[in-house]
Amino acid sequence: MSLLTVIYALAFYFAVALFVIGLAVRIRLYAVTPAPLKIPVMPAPLTKTGVVFRLAREVTFFESLFKSNKWTWIFAILFHAGLLLVFARHLRYFTQPVWEWVVLVQPFGIYGGMAMVAGLLGLWGRRIVVERVRYITNPSDHLMLALLALIGASGLSMKFFAHTDIISVKAFCLGLLRFDWQPLPADAPLLIHLGAVIVLFIVFPFSKLLHAPGVFFAPSRNQVDDARDKRHLAAWAAPMDAQRDA
Repeated sequence: MSLLTVIYALAFYFAVALFVIGLAVRIRLYAVTPAPLKIPVMPAPLTKTGVVFRLAREVTFFESLFKSNKWTWIFAILFHAGLLLVFARHLRYFTQPVWEWVVLVQPFGIYGGMAMVAGLLGLWGRRIVVERVRYITNPSDHLMLALLALIGASGLSMKFFAHTDIISVKAFCLGLLRFDWQPLPADAPLLIHLGAVIVLFIVFPFSKLLHAPGVFFAPSRNQVDDARDKRHLAAWAAPMDAQRDA
C-alpha cells in the first residue's frame, strides 16, 4: 500500500470525525442559546404547523432571498440544486450495489456540477462587483468560495479532460467505509479534488457554511407570531421571573 493512500485515508477519517463532532457541538450550541424576544419576520405564521411550512419553503426555495434579490436567488438556487445533484451522483462510490435511483440520476449529476460552478461564480462575482456586499466581505469568504469552486472545477475536469480510474476510486471509497484500504490512483486532478473535499470537511464547523443547520434555529424564522396571545418567557429567565413575583 502506497504512502499516498495511507495519508489520504487517515486525512479522511480525521476530517469526517472533526466534521461530525464540530457540527454536533455547533448545533447543540444553537439549540441551547436563549431567545428572550419574540422577533419573527413578518408576515409570520400563527401556528407551529405554519412555522414548519415556512422553514420548508425557506430551505427548499429560499423564499426570503427570492423576495429580496432575484439575481442572488438565481445563483444560490443554481449552486445548491447543483450541489444536491452532485452529492446524489457521488453516492455511487459508496454503495454496492448502486441504488437504482442513483443510477438514474447519473447524467443529471453532470449538469448539476456545471450548475454548481456557475452559481458559485455568480455568487463570487456579486461579492466583487456589488459595493455594499464587497464592503462586508472578508478574505475568508473569498477563500471559502475558492475552495468550493476548486472542488467543482476539479471534479468536472476529471469528467471532460483528465479521466481517472473510477473503479479504483470506488474501491478506495468503499475501503474507507469497510476499513479495508485500497490503493488510491495518483492522478493530480483526483488528488486535488479529494484534498479540497478534506479541507472543506475540516473548516465547515468553523465557517459561514453553518447557515445550513443554523437556519432552523433562527428566531426570526422559527417563532410563532403569538406575542399578543401568549407571554414569551425564555426558560433561563423563568426562575428570575418567579423570584421577582414572589
